[in-house]
Amino acid sequence: MDRVGKADTHLHTEYSGIGELGPLRFPESVSKPHSLVDRARKHGFDVICVTDHNETAGAFIAQEYAKRFDDVEVVVGGEVMTSDGEIIGLFLTEKIQPDLSIEETVDIIREQGGLTIAPHPFSFHVCGLKEKIIDIDLDGFEVLNGGHPDKYSNAFAQKVMERYPGRWAPLGASDSHSKFTFGYAWTEFEGSTADDLRKAILKKKTIPKGRSSPVFSEVQWSLEVVVVGQKLMCRSLRGKLPDREDHTLIAAIN
Repeated sequence: MDRVGKADTHLHTEYSGIGELGPLRFPESVSKPHSLVDRARKHGFDVICVTDHNETAGAFIAQEYAKRFDDVEVVVGGEVMTSDGEIIGLFLTEKIQPDLSIEETVDIIREQGGLTIAPHPFSFHVCGLKEKIIDIDLDGFEVLNGGHPDKYSNAFAQKVMERYPGRWAPLGASDSHSKFTFGYAWTEFEGSTADDLRKAILKKKTIPKGRSSPVFSEVQWSLEVVVVGQKLMCRSLRGKLPDREDHTLIAAIN
């Protein structure tokens, strides 16, 4: 039997910046890049893709750290906000400007030799591409996103995948922003290396595995970011509140 690899194609670190919910501001993740690598090794992952929001710095840090080991590889990626919703670029060489059209963003990913993946395309609470996935040059999309415990989002994505057999690679990913939500969903592929994962996606020979993270784990993540959010609030009272792109301050207070 051929070797079956295990990959998580959607992970976040503290470099994903500041999120907003009404008047509230909070870090999207407090996970350090090296901690994702350590977690991946502990849970038997062969490949992880670090896909911070509109940023690749954390992915490059994780990739460099992973070179110390021979049992895991890191793919540099990014979850990019476009004017039409979010798209993930994998195998990137540099970060991509947000808020362009989906067509422009796909072209930039392709120019870098990257793959195009639609995260949570039919999500209710984050910006998925929805029916746009039919019209764009897409390699695959998530039919299992670990951050969506609702009964609709993943099920509808699976039905769309089944309606167009062989058109896209079906992917499972944790979309983890926290140690508490890591490892519940992943993608299996033939081989064990990042290059093997790339080939499997292009051949549409990937298998989503796992399940959505438990609601309790999502609550634990929320509590985790609240702690750092309180530190940010204290900073704001002293006139030092970071903007959405200020990763350095988030790292310093974490």
